[in-house]
Amino acid sequence: MSKYMGAARSIDTNNTDSAIFVDTRRVMVLQKISMRMRTCCCNRKSARLLNLLGFSRRIMSSSARESLDTDQASLLEYIFEKSMNHWKTSDDRSKPVLKFKTPTELASLVDFDISSESVGLESLKKLCDDAFEYSINTDHPRFFNQLFAAPDKYGIAGDLVVSALNVNSHTYEVAPFFIMAERATIKRSLELFGFSSGEGTFCPGGSYSGMLAMNIARFWKCPELKTKGNRNSPPVVLFTSKQAHYSALKNAALMGIGTENCIGVECDATGKMIPSELEKAIVTSKENGDVPFMVITTAGTTVLGAFDPFHEIADICEKHKIWMHTDACWGGAAVLSRTHNHLCNGMERSDSIAWNPHKLLQMPLQCSILISKHQGLLADANSTSVPYLFQPDKPYDVSFDVGRGLIQCGRRPDAVKLWLAWKANGDDEFEKKVDIAMDNARYLTELVRNRKHFRLVIPNPQFTNVSFWYIPPSLRNVEENENFWRKLHLVAPKIKTRMQASGSILVGYQPIGKIVNFFRMVVINHRVTHEDMDFLVEEIEKHGADL
Repeated sequence: MSKYMGAARSIDTNNTDSAIFVDTRRVMVLQKISMRMRTCCCNRKSARLLNLLGFSRRIMSSSARESLDTDQASLLEYIFEKSMNHWKTSDDRSKPVLKFKTPTELASLVDFDISSESVGLESLKKLCDDAFEYSINTDHPRFFNQLFAAPDKYGIAGDLVVSALNVNSHTYEVAPFFIMAERATIKRSLELFGFSSGEGTFCPGGSYSGMLAMNIARFWKCPELKTKGNRNSPPVVLFTSKQAHYSALKNAALMGIGTENCIGVECDATGKMIPSELEKAIVTSKENGDVPFMVITTAGTTVLGAFDPFHEIADICEKHKIWMHTDACWGGAAVLSRTHNHLCNGMERSDSIAWNPHKLLQMPLQCSILISKHQGLLADANSTSVPYLFQPDKPYDVSFDVGRGLIQCGRRPDAVKLWLAWKANGDDEFEKKVDIAMDNARYLTELVRNRKHFRLVIPNPQFTNVSFWYIPPSLRNVEENENFWRKLHLVAPKIKTRMQASGSILVGYQPIGKIVNFFRMVVINHRVTHEDMDFLVEEIEKHGADL
């Protein structure tokens, strides 16, 4: 870290160049947070880290402090203090996860309308207060609703650096530090997933990662489609499990492939794609004159947390010369655990992998990665001539202009969140997060298995997704016929609504296929304990006692 201290001390505070003043004004406000972090409940290393990055009063000239608009400075300092106070108490279980309001109620409490007139500083502070008041506390140990939770504070520090400097990470000349950090993080990700070489990029979400993978897979199979389009060409088709993420269908529609050419493959009772059904679908499509170009496997399905049989599917893809992409957005973090990385066996045979560290690794949203073992294919599939950005005669290796191989032009340097957090945590701390989540999921599984009036949807979940039903008093000791299941379908939504109104806990529910609504419990937050699992089932019983 000494090199960062040196860089901070080397800033010339006597330089009056206006561009430097713009950046130092941003730094002046951000240094507040490093001082407050010394006394907050966050890891003390976080405070030291922010200081090392240069958030120190020593680098600020008095003229730079004075040049920042007073209201802007006051609002930013207010938000930093508000954020620190939020993090100090965010895991307090005596406080609600949320204060739920309907859209109509919330509109009556907050002035959301934008008029032509500006509002004053106190009004702006009140609006920010309302954001904290009426938002979900995703740091809360009893927030289980979605596949994200409790953002890593080192990641937040990286996010602050990105916001302060406000650069576009499409070319090296405007984002040298951030491009280097991204390339280092991609390199480490390739190694982590067993790719001996390749390339990658950070993406604005897993759905976008899947779209980019679909585009390079199509180019790999049918490169002429980039210039000539689908005219006079046989239909290209792809395959994914029927329990895969919905973005495959959306991306097929967006890219002109067509949803009917995104073929769903049957799954077994645990949610895994059935390889024999996949090969049968591929053979049928070939007989129909179609061109199969891609199979999307899943590492941790959204609902049941299933991991597809990667080796068997890879064998089929190699046999038929089809690109294998793995959607590891949810379950990819398992590769970091020496105890659980067996779930990812065979994933290294994929041609591309999408991974979302903003899920189980708890990076601030959004933090999504796509890697491919095919070096140069991103640029081949996506590049066009853009002479005002991607000139070939720059005074550095122009392969560092990463935007030439992407669809995006404007790119936020999302890599810095993970890069900084990875340096701070190392593999060991990330492994602990995975192992704690898995331990809590195993505990909940056995709790549900052995608790009266609860029933698992699948007996042995693979990941941290634990799906189950609660059987209320009115449905006990009755025949489990069609009427039983029709009524059970209504139970989870009713109990969820009551828990949401109380603010005590937030957990999801859903049906899948012919299976009626069940609670979909997903464990992520590393501060969750077995006692929180006990609390969950007790709350469900309490709110369902009269059903």
